[in-house]
Amino acid sequence: MSTGLRRLSSHGGAVVNKYGLLGMLVLLTVVFSVLKPNTFATTFNFQSIGLSKSIVALLALAAAITISTGEFDVSIGYSVGLFHVLAIGFQTRNGMPWPVAVVAVLALGAVVGLANGLLVTRAYVSSFIATLGSGTLLYGITQWYTHGQQVAGTLGGGFTRIGGLLGPIPVPVIIVVVLSAGLWVLSEYLPIGRMAYVVGSNRKAAELTGISTRKVVLGAFVASGVLSSLAGVVLAAELGVGVPGTGSEFLLPAFAAALLGSTAIRPGRANVLGCLIAVALLAVGVSGLQQLGASTYVDPLFNGAVLILAVSLTSYAGRRLRARTKSGAGPEPVEPAQSKLPPVPDMVVLTEVTK
Repeated sequence: MSTGLRRLSSHGGAVVNKYGLLGMLVLLTVVFSVLKPNTFATTFNFQSIGLSKSIVALLALAAAITISTGEFDVSIGYSVGLFHVLAIGFQTRNGMPWPVAVVAVLALGAVVGLANGLLVTRAYVSSFIATLGSGTLLYGITQWYTHGQQVAGTLGGGFTRIGGLLGPIPVPVIIVVVLSAGLWVLSEYLPIGRMAYVVGSNRKAAELTGISTRKVVLGAFVASGVLSSLAGVVLAAELGVGVPGTGSEFLLPAFAAALLGSTAIRPGRANVLGCLIAVALLAVGVSGLQQLGASTYVDPLFNGAVLILAVSLTSYAGRRLRARTKSGAGPEPVEPAQSKLPPVPDMVVLTEVTK
């Protein structure tokens, strides 16, 4: 009887760990909808949330990609500031058609990500220091390009529609959903996604299995750079003007969402679904509190508190994962489609053996 109770308790705890964040999101949505039915529970409010938080979602996904490999890319906030200005400037100053301008910005994002990755994998600079330095450099380039002035002009109609609505649904939300679906398949079912998690867990163990850790980390930074530049394109389409200094305010909520998402769905590791749930939770929480009369400073207070909580919960989830591995229980396996890598439990055991 006691064994059955322990198993039931363990199963219940696992369910709470996986879906507690989602339950909190549903609870907050219901509470705020009941308290403010005329303002919160409206199509306009959810459209506004979708438009304003799509940038955070894209940057949170960018942060989650590098976090999954055990690295940090703090340049993403400065990147979106530069790339949204360039997306406007390439059209208004250089006369580029908007599709060409978008491709150019995405290519530059890949170059920035490649530079960050080379600093980390070849120059062996700490990812935090390397991306902080490159982010500061990008901020300086933004100020040089704009001379501290807004960049404005006539934009293509197709470009502005990127930041608009498709029926009742914001186009940026559609972009986030489609992109997230692709990243989810890549991270959960393809070998490259599993390689990233193994590298983030223990690089020595990853190298022993034949994984090129440099290539995986380099690829993660390139992907982060592309996502940051895409966020810049979406932000430019939403604003319709390039504003120097914009971008750094997205850094804290993006990392808060990426780390908080690591405590849900796949506790102990960065994952796409958990990241999206965390972004939605932050958005709903701030919107609801502001509509209840909270001052505007509730946004940084809420995001800062969530970041501290997220780091604490992520550390706790990681300790539990290691404890389960040492006890022989192992984490929940996820079988990849046509993957040549061994199952996750074997990888984690190898990690512990090689420490």
